[in-house]
Amino acid sequence: MKKILIVGSGAKAYALAKRFTNEGHEVFCAPQNTDIREDKPEELLKFALENSVNLTVVCSRTAIKSDIATIFRENEQLIFAPGANSANFAINKGAGKKFLYRQQIPTPKFGIFEKQPLAADYIKTACLPVIIRTEESGSQMMCPTLAIANTFIDDLFFRGEKKIIIEDYTYGHEFTFYVLTDGFHAVPLVSAASYKFMSEGGGGLLTQGIGTFAPDYKVSFETENILLNRVFDILEIQTNYSGILGIECTLKEDESLTVTGFTPFLQDHDCQAVLNLIDESLYSLFESCAVGSFADDCERVNISDNSSVSCMLFASSDAKEITGLDEESEDIIPLNIKDGKTVKGKTMLVTKTAATLSRACKNLYEEIDSINYEGKKFRKDICKIIG
Repeated sequence: MKKILIVGSGAKAYALAKRFTNEGHEVFCAPQNTDIREDKPEELLKFALENSVNLTVVCSRTAIKSDIATIFRENEQLIFAPGANSANFAINKGAGKKFLYRQQIPTPKFGIFEKQPLAADYIKTACLPVIIRTEESGSQMMCPTLAIANTFIDDLFFRGEKKIIIEDYTYGHEFTFYVLTDGFHAVPLVSAASYKFMSEGGGGLLTQGIGTFAPDYKVSFETENILLNRVFDILEIQTNYSGILGIECTLKEDESLTVTGFTPFLQDHDCQAVLNLIDESLYSLFESCAVGSFADDCERVNISDNSSVSCMLFASSDAKEITGLDEESEDIIPLNIKDGKTVKGKTMLVTKTAATLSRACKNLYEEIDSINYEGKKFRKDICKIIG
């Protein structure tokens, strides 16, 4: 049994903790059961030393940005995370877009703005709809009209945002291609489809992600090989990137590929689905990356032949009683539930894994149907409408 410290919160941290516990390890989570904030690397280091932690796994952008990896390595503590400098292109949206442009990797046309008048001028000639997002807070919106775009821009700068990104919206099938790397050697994990709009068919509010299925059968081996070669190109520039890297992509109707950005770990909406498909010791994989033996230890990651489907459930109001929920279920990650009642916003992530995608999807919606509360909201077309 090993001692593992997970730094991060949300569905990612919960899924990791569950997986490591099932592998027989002792797990600590920050900030959940340590009262140490994610942006306090020195305090986290002290905790790791005092509790004889064998490996620290970081799934928090905030912690990566605080350069926890460098601080731990300087103190000879094993950590699975990229350094702040090497991960800047993945944790900073603006830096990621500039990186794509410099490396001539196909990406939607974009502009980065620090002043409201310049952003407003850009919108006048932009090809609508556009995606407007912040560099730091994660706020984003798909704006189909000039009026909506200008209103959102005004609101962001009024709230004190220092920098916003405006990019053309690309129609097509969205997915994330994940790889595991020690900074030199990289092997593919899986491609996961991304559902980011709240409403069926791809409408409504744009979110960070509300559902997935994996592996993504719409992504060919040829496409994955192209992306893997891109990863090796990236690692030659962003040296010492150790961890999981996700390349967020859109597969257009003409089968051409565009890269929209990066993510420095699994995302909340697809973490459980991806982890369910990794058919070997997660600890051994992460440890080999941390100690630098990954290239010798791992030619490929064993991925099961199963399929996984996840769906995020939301609540439209607070304090509504939830019935039919088994919080001990391996298939459910509770996110915002208080005393068996809802908290407005994300409520839980439900995941099902089965031998076929259709069976996993059927089981998923049967599970969701058994959970009831007033104001339950979720997408009903994951796997049913692919696009």
